[in-house]
Formats: sequence, C-alpha cells, structure tokens
Amino acid sequence: MGLKGHAALVGTAQYKPEKYSTAPKMFHLEQVADLAAQALRDAGLKASDLDGLVINGPHFHEASVFVPAMAAEYLGLRLNFAEVVDLGGCTSVGMVWRAAAAIELGLCQAVLCVIPARMAPFGPDEDPSWMARSMRYGGHSTAFGAPEAEFDLPYGHMGQNTGYAMIAQRYAAQYDYDQRAMAKIAVDQRTNALANPQAMFFGQPLTIEQVLASKMVADPLHVLEIVMPVAGGAAMIITSKEVAARCRKRPAFITGFGEHLAFKSPSYAQDMINTPIGPASERAFAMAGLKPKDVDAAQIYDCYTITTLLTLEDAGFCGKGEGMAFVREHDLTFRGDFPMNTHGGQLSFGQSASAGGMSQVIEAVTQIAGTAGERQLGRCDSVYVSGTGGVMSEQGALILQGA
Repeated sequence: MGLKGHAALVGTAQYKPEKYSTAPKMFHLEQVADLAAQALRDAGLKASDLDGLVINGPHFHEASVFVPAMAAEYLGLRLNFAEVVDLGGCTSVGMVWRAAAAIELGLCQAVLCVIPARMAPFGPDEDPSWMARSMRYGGHSTAFGAPEAEFDLPYGHMGQNTGYAMIAQRYAAQYDYDQRAMAKIAVDQRTNALANPQAMFFGQPLTIEQVLASKMVADPLHVLEIVMPVAGGAAMIITSKEVAARCRKRPAFITGFGEHLAFKSPSYAQDMINTPIGPASERAFAMAGLKPKDVDAAQIYDCYTITTLLTLEDAGFCGKGEGMAFVREHDLTFRGDFPMNTHGGQLSFGQSASAGGMSQVIEAVTQIAGTAGERQLGRCDSVYVSGTGGVMSEQGALILQGA
C-alpha cells in the first residue's frame, strides 16, 4: 500500500535567502503569485495546467481562514484539490506526498505547493510588534490551557535551543559526544554552500576550530551549529506522469513517503533520542523498495547539527550511537562519498521559516534534474529527503527518483 510513483516534481522556485532587515516587503498573496509564476516557467507549464493547491495557511498575512480559496481566487485558478499543511519544518515534505497522493487518486493533474515566508508589509491598523510578542518564548504556545504554558515555560524550557540542547545532552549521556564530529557536519555543509551562489553564506569558508570557538548558546550547541533564520519563500509544482512528460527538465518521481508525530514538546517524548524520523523513514524506504545504501544523496533537515546526527541514525544510514563515527569517516560534501545537503543545508543556505525545509526538497529535484551547476553530483537517480517540525516532533521522509 502506498504511492505507485506516478507523480513527479517538475518545477521549483525559491527566493534567495536574505536578512529580514534588507528583504523587500511583499504581501503573501503577491509572493504566492510571483513564486507560482517562477515555478511554472521552470516546469514549462501554464497557470491553466494547475488544478490543485497546497499552502501553508496558519501564518498567512492576509487571512487566517479560507486561505486556499483566497489564493486560488487571486491566482485565477479553478481547483479540484486544496489543502493547508501546518507541520513546521516538516511542512514541505508533508505537502509533497499529499499532492502526490491526490494526483494518484485522480483528483487533479498538477498541484502548486507554496510557502511564502518573506516579511509582509503591515497595514495602518496593524501592530508590527505582534510577531516579536508571539515569538517571545521561541514559538511555544502561551495560550491558556496549552500544556507548554503550564508545564514547560515556567521551568525554563523556552524556544527551540533549549529543547535541542536537552536532546543533545541526553544523547551525550547515553552514547558520548564528539564536538569535533558535530562541528564537521556544519563545516562540510558550508563547503557545499561555497559552490552555491544562492546560499546565505556563499563565499564564507568555515573550519571546525571556528565552529568550536563560536558562542555556546545552549550547551553543547554552539551558535554555528544552529540555523540562521532568514527571509525567503519557495514553491514547487507536482504533476501526473503524463504532464511531467511534457515538462522541460528530468522529473523527480515521488516513490516513497512516511510521516510520524507523537508529541509537540520533547518533555513528553517517550525517548528523546529515538525520534519520529525513524518510523517515517522506514515507511518511505519500504514504499520505494529501496534501502538507505541505495540512495545517491541525502537532503536532511538541519536546523541543528544534532537534528542531522539523529536523522542519520534513525533513518538507517548508520546504527544507533554510531552517528559521530559515521560523520568522521565520511566526506559529506558534494565531492564526497556521502553527499548530504549539497546546497549547503539550512545551516549555510539559510532557513526561511517553514519554507526552509523546501530548500532540501528543491535541492533533491535540482540534483535529479542535473542542473546544480558546480555542486552537481556525477550520478543522482535517487535521493532521500527529511523534514523536521517543532523539536524533533513532526517528522517526515521522502524518496525521490529520476525516471
């Protein structure tokens, strides 16, 4: 049971990551239209080909409800399928398999998946400080009745840094901790970013010593092991194989997926270092009929170096507790024996809110299409992609394959 691999990613668009202070202010509807037009050009399709839409609605500037209908009206689309996905950094992975499933069910033929993430301009009656207030505790809910408001925040568990540091500390207690190996994850990804002119840290080399000398934010995580939030936004188009056959580039067929979540705060995880990406990846590989050793590249969600390490282990690329040895023994750059996050990863490409995870999907599509330029792999027929939302709480996996 699962996907038959009859739906494919055929077009992408992505804003170059920028600092929030310098990014142009565009309404989210304007961004959706702009990103859609770019993705359609990339695919060689027309707006009239689109009959499905998947969008990230909860943080949409112009509305909090009826977002797909509003966006469809603005774009002039007539839809047979519409969906809102709210899985944080796992949103993009979740969008892809939902669109593929809708296509394989015959509901639609071409789906626009889009996440606008640039700062939108405020109207005369809007309070520009609302975002700062809402993010005061790192995105945790302060609403009356929220478990985090009662049981996490009062005890200092605030934001993402503390949660991921807590997971890293637990890992260290059980398996030991090699800070140089963890720093190497960031350094190898920076090497990839040096071959990607669109990356936030393009032209800025990095060494293990620099990572270890950077500010300790939440022990054992240094600032250069933590993603840099930026302004951005991205879109993808997923079509039936019939439509994909007339597109411009080699399509990336969606042959496997998995999704798993059981908690929001790691305070309630049964085991913090055996993460939801494990069952999600197992299902994705089984659906595609592949094993981890069969893929040509891995595009792993990397909000923190510890996220990458646990994904390597739980997805089956190495055994539990063997992740640091795996990192030490393998070259993770696009020139290496285990190409990972060949665009630089979010640690060096930049994380544009929920759209950040789409950069991993887009890089997989780019590598399969053979259009990655200097960082292009010699062979890339199958790619593993992961997504992570919250604090290792909402996780998903994809297997993408070229025809």
